[in-house]
Amino acid sequence: MSSRNVLRRGFALVAGVALLLVGVALLVLPGPGLLLTLAGLLVLAEQFPTVARFVDPVRRRAMSAARESVSSPARIAGSCLVAAALLAAGLFWGVMPELPFGGWPTGAGLILSSLILIALLVYSYRTTRTDVRGTG
Repeated sequence: MSSRNVLRRGFALVAGVALLLVGVALLVLPGPGLLLTLAGLLVLAEQFPTVARFVDPVRRRAMSAARESVSSPARIAGSCLVAAALLAAGLFWGVMPELPFGGWPTGAGLILSSLILIALLVYSYRTTRTDVRGTG
């Protein structure tokens, strides 16, 4: 195995495990846990074929959850409000270093979470809208 393949495999292992761990943590915390778990599995499955058997069940559940998240205007509005609250909290924590865990590292994490939530919401909406148009 060449050093380039070892490097690529090592990077995939680190990135995939990181995504998988964050995704699993977000299954119980607020956030897109299933989608990040799926992303971690996809990264790992590319370099480690034995992981591929876990991809389809997680993909089906993640796509079902994505459809549910945009199934009604109230859910979309609620998700937008949560994203706005995360963004505001991130800015607040960033400019208030005297708060517990205050400062820009925490603020940036909250801001990043809000941006990820918005991106996933847009993705879910577009995917669902495409599915409805395709079957109608």
